Amino acid sequence: MSVLTKRADFLAANRGLRVARPGFVLLARPNGSEAMRFGITVTKKVGNAVVRNRMKRRFRALLRELLPVAGMPGHDHVLIGRDGGIERDFAALRTELSAALARAAQGKGDPPRRPRK
Repeated sequence: MSVLTKRADFLAANRGLRVARPGFVLLARPNGSEAMRFGITVTKKVGNAVVRNRMKRRFRALLRELLPVAGMPGHDHVLIGRDGGIERDFAALRTELSAALARAAQGKGDPPRRPRK
């Protein structure tokens, strides 16, 4: 597993499958190789730097635990942190992420978002 670092990879993942949960949004998109990659994004809307970094640490731990088991090979996985995600229990986040990965593996994403004006 490798980490997404380039903005173009994050933007490409945004055009893929989207599965929303209360604590995060999972984006999944084929990357054209056999490697499984992941990325994490938490915006300033969520909180200050301490809160954002704590949320990223929790997401990193979850992804390292669940992606080798339930992740899709040859796909990029991006987690976008939501405002209520930091207060959620770690076990609840784990079950939500495993359910989101299973849903993405079935190809069942949420409907596309409305375009911005």
